[in-house]
Amino acid sequence: MEELPVPHNIKISNITCDSFKISWDMDSKSKDRITHYFIDLNKKENKNSNKFKHKDVPTKLVAKAVPLPMTVRGHWFLSPRTEYTVAVQTASKQVDGDYVVSEWSEIIEFCTGDYSKVHLTQLLEKAEVIAGRMLKLSVFYRNQHKEYFDYIRDQHGNAMQPSVKDNSGSHGSPISGKLEGIFFSCNTEFNTGKPPQDSPYGRYRFEISAEKLFNPNTNLYFGDFYCMYTAYHYVILVIAPVGSPGDEFCKQRLPQLNSKDNKFLTCTEEDGILVYHHAQDVILEVIYTDPVDLSLGTVAEITGHQVMSSSTANAKKDPSCKTCNISVGR
Repeated sequence: MEELPVPHNIKISNITCDSFKISWDMDSKSKDRITHYFIDLNKKENKNSNKFKHKDVPTKLVAKAVPLPMTVRGHWFLSPRTEYTVAVQTASKQVDGDYVVSEWSEIIEFCTGDYSKVHLTQLLEKAEVIAGRMLKLSVFYRNQHKEYFDYIRDQHGNAMQPSVKDNSGSHGSPISGKLEGIFFSCNTEFNTGKPPQDSPYGRYRFEISAEKLFNPNTNLYFGDFYCMYTAYHYVILVIAPVGSPGDEFCKQRLPQLNSKDNKFLTCTEEDGILVYHHAQDVILEVIYTDPVDLSLGTVAEITGHQVMSSSTANAKKDPSCKTCNISVGR
């Protein structure tokens, strides 16, 4: 009996955060004997750990031979932004139920994509459930070390510059490592209505009137929802001046929020004055996508403590939390 054709020239296409299409070329010889495909998929860092040594042992996915390209979705719990290796065999099911298989193809590497707007909307809906009631706020603030503000004055003409967001939060977030912005906080203390005196990021704080960053000339986007093995949760929002590069980036990738009516951060007009509210039960991390001049606000030393344990820099999301995870990857 002639050997089955070995797949070659494997192509991966239509990659999302939880699916992909796969196709390959085969010699036409014995092609009509193929009844199944065996597909072996592994995370790149473990590419040798699950490889079967004997070619006649079925691997992780046994799929009926369908016209190519074949869509792979739901067969594995694919994670977003993750590198995988994939190899393929052709197989022929025998009368006794055993399989005759070809040699393995070459191993191909690919990387899954970011969360789409659909996935982010699922996260958004989960975050809305726990956001809580709205409290008034009047300022956005940014905590840093004194050296940071000295550097901004000396090297950047007094203007804080956007920088690329770190990898904190959901692994599939399309803003991590891509969106440029300046991180601000806006949560207030329940009893004072003012920013908390403690800081995770440094003893100096830049405060700016809310209307200078968030107004009818800006758009508001939902960026992420996560926790760090803690009882409290974080929501990342993005404020982008209308028509700016940051606005264009977000418009393509993130769900846009109604600035006047959402569960997290609102800007409404009362008697000709802009009034601001934030959600009480989540910690908001606000990213502003344009430079901000220090002259627009004030810099002063905080009276409280520097609590480094509260920092979210490159923090990893708890993958087991049912409150802030969706069913596709982490």
